[in-house]
Amino acid sequence: MLINCAAYQHGKKLADLAPDRPQDLSSYLELPDCFVWVALRDADAAELDPYRRLFNLHQLAVEDATHGHQRPKVEEYGEDLFAVMHLVDWVGGDLSLGEVAVFVGPNYVLSVRSGSKLHFLGVRERCEREPELLAHGPSFVLYALMDAVVDRYFPIVDLLESELEEIEQSIFVRGAQLDNIQRLYELKRRLMLLRRAVAPMLEMLSKLHGGRTPPICARTGDYFRDVADHLARIESAIESVRDTLGTAIQANLSMVAIEDSNVTKRLAAWAGIFAAATAFAGIWGMNFEQMPELKWVWGYPAALGTIVSVCGLLWWRFKKAGWL
Repeated sequence: MLINCAAYQHGKKLADLAPDRPQDLSSYLELPDCFVWVALRDADAAELDPYRRLFNLHQLAVEDATHGHQRPKVEEYGEDLFAVMHLVDWVGGDLSLGEVAVFVGPNYVLSVRSGSKLHFLGVRERCEREPELLAHGPSFVLYALMDAVVDRYFPIVDLLESELEEIEQSIFVRGAQLDNIQRLYELKRRLMLLRRAVAPMLEMLSKLHGGRTPPICARTGDYFRDVADHLARIESAIESVRDTLGTAIQANLSMVAIEDSNVTKRLAAWAGIFAAATAFAGIWGMNFEQMPELKWVWGYPAALGTIVSVCGLLWWRFKKAGWL
């Protein structure tokens, strides 16, 4: 589905385009210092094919954009670039993962968003407000898209940190351990999902600034370095949450072990008390004629009193030891 299409020259918009046929864009592609920015959503192979022929896109890159489920990456095909980024959004109390594939050439930018409701209308507006920067051409649009994707990671990290702090407050609450361990492992799953989006993107950005960079990014290396700095901060925050999460899991498991130990102690204490009562009852219940105090009128009350006294003494001792 075509979301937006416009032509820019010297950093200024020439026209908003909504052609029925992508071939109608060819007249703008021939203008000097002019490029076309096309945005698609959930495009299939049939929708991408006209743009593949118009922009001479590499078939392998088109297949990656169509099939999705790609690792964040940037690849060079001659003068063109192909980049894939993961879109992470918080939906219904959980993380939702989407992708955006971006084709960049000397006179075009084609973005294909899939599996996500996040849009880049704000990115287009931002670029149009800064014509002196948009004059850098398609590489600045790629930077603006990457910057928008990375900036959307920050609120996700904040949400994960807040959730971890909330769980930490209930770790030492008695009876909450089983619920905590489930929440901690759910949080770990979300954290790994975010990390799988961030870590490869750091690697791909290293190819766009410093050292040998693609010719199309020659004038925008500083901007990509700024995005890399933001990503480094996010990765540092993720590692911090990851370490704290590991400690929280260990503490929660220790609390579970302590609770189990306390239950075992209570069971052992009550077993000891009833064992003493059973021993006395078993001895005095033996059917011998010469049992002491067998015919004593106070024998039965005395036996019960002895059993109760011994059990009470054991209960007091276990209570003092903290087993009950």
